[in-house]
Amino acid sequence: MQFRASVPPILREMQALRALGVWRLMLQALVTGGVTGAVIGLFRHAYTLINAAAVDYMRGHSLSNPLVGASIFIALILLGLLAWQLLRHEPLISGSGIPQVELTVAGHLPMRWLTVIWAKFAGTLISLAGGLSVGREGPCIQMGAAVGCGVGHIWHDDKAQTMPRYLIGGSVAGLTAAFGAPAAGLCFAFEEMKTVISGPMLLFTALTAASAWFVIEVLFGFGRVFPFQNTGTLSLLQWWIVPLLGGMTGMLGAAYNAILIRMTHWADRSPLMPQPARVLAPFLISGMLLYCYPQVLAGFGVSALGLENPTLSLGTLLLLLAAKILFSCASFASGVAGGLLMPMLLGGALAGGCAALALLALDCICPDQTATLLILCMAGLFASTVRAPLTGAALLVEMTGSLQNAPAIMVTAYLAALTANCLKSPPVYDSLKQRAVDQEKARQTRLDQTAVSALAP
Repeated sequence: MQFRASVPPILREMQALRALGVWRLMLQALVTGGVTGAVIGLFRHAYTLINAAAVDYMRGHSLSNPLVGASIFIALILLGLLAWQLLRHEPLISGSGIPQVELTVAGHLPMRWLTVIWAKFAGTLISLAGGLSVGREGPCIQMGAAVGCGVGHIWHDDKAQTMPRYLIGGSVAGLTAAFGAPAAGLCFAFEEMKTVISGPMLLFTALTAASAWFVIEVLFGFGRVFPFQNTGTLSLLQWWIVPLLGGMTGMLGAAYNAILIRMTHWADRSPLMPQPARVLAPFLISGMLLYCYPQVLAGFGVSALGLENPTLSLGTLLLLLAAKILFSCASFASGVAGGLLMPMLLGGALAGGCAALALLALDCICPDQTATLLILCMAGLFASTVRAPLTGAALLVEMTGSLQNAPAIMVTAYLAALTANCLKSPPVYDSLKQRAVDQEKARQTRLDQTAVSALAP
């Protein structure tokens, strides 16, 4: 089955936008952003409740109790089996979802929008509830794009699944709702998704971002994701730290991408990892980490905000950074629904914590500049991994409210991306697009074979 169009969808979209009335365009954008904000708001609220309940249960029971241990591993196995069944039902929910959205915009993949919304919603919650090191941003972008397709169907647009304004507008709303970052959502659309800038498209995406932000911030009341207390600016004599951190996070991002892609390809091709075992493996690893190294798991270990006043040694932070990267890559390579960015941002914060401890020991920075280094490294690791420095800089400024550090954040992000390019490290989502295409082709082949078998006498 072919999904390529003879005319690129973005060109058809530009023609359609010119013919569309401005009031209808604005209404479609507001509905897309508002509904996406509501879906993502419910998703974030559900995750908060589930994570709090899981942490309270673990802290309220002794892990040395065999019955408690048995209940934990039985629950993890059940979650793993549920995740596997969801992937069998809808393979498009595998992983982050951003490569699938970009391929859909290009006309190379379908968008089964209703199935994607509920399956991605449930699958990502299952992954997060199981303690896997995955993020919510990619799933929110994919769910937003699916909501956009749904809005297109409300308007009886037969080509809604490949119309960029629905897909891109929903993606912008999804990123905005995931992080409360409308400017980063717009940057993502035009930098990462390579959307052609036009007046109608800019209006559409801006309104989807604004309406999603309104729902998340005003109706749900979510605040900043990283509300650091002190983010002192670097003095002119300290700006040598910026290229240092840019180069460091650029090399770390290149290493992260290499590990992630190699582990994912190995899991795809290894006969030792059939899909049920592959999906179940990170859930069991999560259970073992709960007993031997719980600091790696969300809710039990150090958070990005906790690194503002570090109490761990440099060696401990380096070990935690290495373990977090490996567990994040193993979680993603399993194919479960879940994104990359939140674990990546925590990895950047851990790298920033290591740099801050070293520079504090050398008396190169003040304690109130520690959070600034965390922010710079988070932006740098995002930029070097995704290769979208403008999006990364906007994202960290909005998530932290550190507008005064915007110049340093921007320079760090661009230097990190440049370093990763010099190391010939491909952007992570570019590397994952072909995998999404291969998965959909395999699914279509299985469906065709099943249909032929059913027709055979």
